[in-house]
Amino acid sequence: MEMSLTRLNEITIILYALCVLLYFIDFLNNNRKAKRAAFWLLSIVWFLQTIFLFARMFETGRFPVLNVFEGLYFYTWVLVTLSLVLNKFIKAEFIIFFTNVIGFIMMALHTFAPAQYESAAVSTQLVSELLFIHITMAILSYGAFSLSFVFSILYTIQYNLLKKKKWGKRLLRLEDLSKLDHMSYVLNVIGVPMLLLSLILGIIWAYIKLENFHWYDAKVLGSFTVLLTYSVYLYVRIVKELQGKSVAFINLAAFLILLINFFLFGSLSRFHFWDS
Repeated sequence: MEMSLTRLNEITIILYALCVLLYFIDFLNNNRKAKRAAFWLLSIVWFLQTIFLFARMFETGRFPVLNVFEGLYFYTWVLVTLSLVLNKFIKAEFIIFFTNVIGFIMMALHTFAPAQYESAAVSTQLVSELLFIHITMAILSYGAFSLSFVFSILYTIQYNLLKKKKWGKRLLRLEDLSKLDHMSYVLNVIGVPMLLLSLILGIIWAYIKLENFHWYDAKVLGSFTVLLTYSVYLYVRIVKELQGKSVAFINLAAFLILLINFFLFGSLSRFHFWDS
């Protein structure tokens, strides 16, 4: 029973992460399709959470709010319920997105905290799976940033060829500037929330697994610097409404920081690349 409920929560976590990603896209671009898909994913999350609550009620014979972990779960269920109501009746993308980020954190804390599980084997397995999800999401975000970097490189090459009026086969084989700029932006919109959620899960794992977790660890500071740099890119792109060569250079600089964080700060970290 315990393992079945745990698996249900893990599925819910993955769906919730996708939901937050789609709400982030809607938050930045007012994308109606993303908002609609996020709403239905959130509805599935709410449905799975409700099943879990009733299963816990059936298992314990009471309403499950009498300890910290049960309270966290019920709190998350309330946040998801309120998000669905807000999504349906008012246009508040900013509130909905950040409400679900908080809900995701609370859900992850409830799912992966080992103290709530009677079985040590279940607890150990969950901590390992938390690390796996954290690493997978981080790699996917880095993949999105890498592709965005490639598009910015192609944009820079195309821009210089046009500026120097060098017409030829190389120019014809590249996409037009607006499409290269847009694809670079879209990939960063996907990468930023994935990295944010990965860092949230990574911090939860560190607090659970490590005896001495330090916020000033090189890899931790480097990862948040990467997140901040790409957030600056999105700010300049959306709020300042800059496009083209200037944001392409910001994107190239952000990827350089990402590489420094991955190769240099990773080797300086006290706990990254350790066996879980």
